[in-house]
Amino acid sequence: MKLHLDPDRLFPTDPATRDIARGLYESVAQLPVISPHGHVAPSLLLDDEPFSDPADLFITYDHYVTRMLHAAGVDLATLGVGRSGPSDPRETWRTFASHWHLYAGTASGYWLSHELSTLFGIELEPSAETADAVYDQIAARLGDPAYRPRALFERFGIEVLATTDDPMDDLAVHAALAADPSFSGRVLPTFRPDAYLDPTAPGFTERIERLAEANGTAPDDFAGYLAALEARRAHFIAHGAVSADHGVREPYTVDLTDDEASALFRRALAGELDAAGAREFSGNMLLRMAGMSARDGLVMTVHPGVFRNHSSSTFERLGPDTGHDIPVTTTYTANVRPLLEKHGLEPGLHLVLFGIDETIYSREVAPLAGFYPSVFIGAPWWFLDAPDAILRFRAAVTETAGFYRGSGFIDDTRAFLSIPARHDMARRLDSAFLARLVREGRVSLGAAERIAVDLVDAIPRKVFKL
Repeated sequence: MKLHLDPDRLFPTDPATRDIARGLYESVAQLPVISPHGHVAPSLLLDDEPFSDPADLFITYDHYVTRMLHAAGVDLATLGVGRSGPSDPRETWRTFASHWHLYAGTASGYWLSHELSTLFGIELEPSAETADAVYDQIAARLGDPAYRPRALFERFGIEVLATTDDPMDDLAVHAALAADPSFSGRVLPTFRPDAYLDPTAPGFTERIERLAEANGTAPDDFAGYLAALEARRAHFIAHGAVSADHGVREPYTVDLTDDEASALFRRALAGELDAAGAREFSGNMLLRMAGMSARDGLVMTVHPGVFRNHSSSTFERLGPDTGHDIPVTTTYTANVRPLLEKHGLEPGLHLVLFGIDETIYSREVAPLAGFYPSVFIGAPWWFLDAPDAILRFRAAVTETAGFYRGSGFIDDTRAFLSIPARHDMARRLDSAFLARLVREGRVSLGAAERIAVDLVDAIPRKVFKL
């Protein structure tokens, strides 16, 4: 079967509405990509090494892809996931290709079709019969300098790419990229302090000891702990960071005195903190991170609502980020009220609230963003980063908060080659949504044309202080 990309894909089926959507899309299709949150390793661009093989490029590290194969009975280890042992890339590709039909209608299938067609000129759908031919066609291209990471970065039109980094990272890779005259891209680190704020995180005590040593303070000195976190944030800002990201189970916040927080901190380091105490400490630190963001200007993004490593046996065998993180119910209104009571009206705070629980968008996030100047609506993320879910998101938030209280599209990807596919998808869907409003007489064509551009340009620049 042919791998065909319809030029009007994702547009409305009504001809008149489709014509408007097509025109709106054409006005934004070639605009630069702004990617202010993601997980591409900066070393990919510093080293600029050729990609090793099609399986490594498309399958092994993409949990969207591997989890579907696992659900069909494929052992993740045979795909090289977690690098638990040797894997044959061609055999991995054959396994993937023979299961291609599983991706029909999924966001992964949409992105993969876009990548295979637009980047590699693949004309045949992957299948057991075409697997080797498709593999060979991709492999042949990977030896071409035009398919090395830096060349693709330029081809993709990426203006800004943010990574996600541990607070103790020296950011030497970012510094080397910034100093390299042969690379003109803007690659920004992102401060990700979760493991230093959550006493239940594995290795919490050891991390706090390293943090204290770097700051020259005693490990159990709470004031020194806060100062060390601020110092690391300053280090990130000096290397171009514009945001701090928080991946929490629940967005719980609580305002504690320094003495109360210090007592919990010492108990955490001694291993004497129960689950309730850990929740209080983490909730207080999330609130304190908002205070730091209000002062130092780092945009605060919150990505809650994920039960990490749901399969204990898979985690023990293959490690994290191997496809078994599952969404849970999220609530914001009561949880973030202490934070917003203390910092929500401070002009320096930009707080971007994400979610995987669709019900929170119209019920909580849009109303919060519709009042607090500091709150912005995070784009559909992870399991919601899909065509129908994005359209539901637009309908859920726009009537309450409009278009200008959102973050702009966030690809949040580890899969470098999927960046243009994801941003193109979002631009098509926003054009389709705007076209419907124009046809219904709810928005003028001129306003829709401006909004379409602002969604991919002015809005993310404003929210992420670019």
